[in-house]
Amino acid sequence: MIKRFFKSIIVAFSLYSRIPMPRFQWASDDMKYHLCFFPWVGAVIGLAEYGWKLAAVCLNIGPVLYYALALALPLLLTGGFHMDGFMDTMDALHSYQDAEKKREILKDPHVGAFAVISLAVYMLLAVGFASEVKTLAAVRIMAFSFFISRCLSGLSVTYFPKSKKEGMLYTEATAGNSKIVGISLVVQLVIGVALMLYLSLPESFAAVFALVGMLLTFVYYYFMSKKQFGGISGDISGFFVVVSELAALIGVSFASIFGL
Repeated sequence: MIKRFFKSIIVAFSLYSRIPMPRFQWASDDMKYHLCFFPWVGAVIGLAEYGWKLAAVCLNIGPVLYYALALALPLLLTGGFHMDGFMDTMDALHSYQDAEKKREILKDPHVGAFAVISLAVYMLLAVGFASEVKTLAAVRIMAFSFFISRCLSGLSVTYFPKSKKEGMLYTEATAGNSKIVGISLVVQLVIGVALMLYLSLPESFAAVFALVGMLLTFVYYYFMSKKQFGGISGDISGFFVVVSELAALIGVSFASIFGL
């Protein structure tokens, strides 16, 4: 049991991050519960972001270097796994084709113009809103978004309709016990939300705004994926992770700007 536990952690970090992990031959049992540990990748990213903020304060690092590395950290730690899905999804959405054609675009390895434009707009928005998240307390709240976005993404992989009955996401969704995975993710989500609110309220409503932004993104993600693609895929799930984290950042920066 303990061996399977650690193997599931290794599989989760091997799939969803670029953090070096021990190598072993994966068996089907090792895939059953790895989604339970998907949020832990987000926890590591959040800790890295908070640690970088602490280092920047202690070393008096300038804002340009601080924000550049703060935005680069999620990409460096994940290898751009989710950003790739965001770009592919934006290309497909802006094709204005039917669902089948959009699914084909998701599989196309070439980068389209809308993917590049969307990435540029995303990074500009992220830099702009991140520049308003100035205090350690605000960064601490923001750090939770990386954990919560992956709890929600894991739940979507478990319960949302899939756009196709093949591929990595479908394998992940069908490999394990959906009931156990779902309960695990819900428990982690509740704990993450509770801690986020505890660290924010009553001094600031930053956590509330961030959570509302992520919830609205989650609802949009569900209906958009059904309407535009016939369900979710790995790329669309990555799109959600990236967009929900931007929504959380906007929420925290909104609270910082208006002193809420």
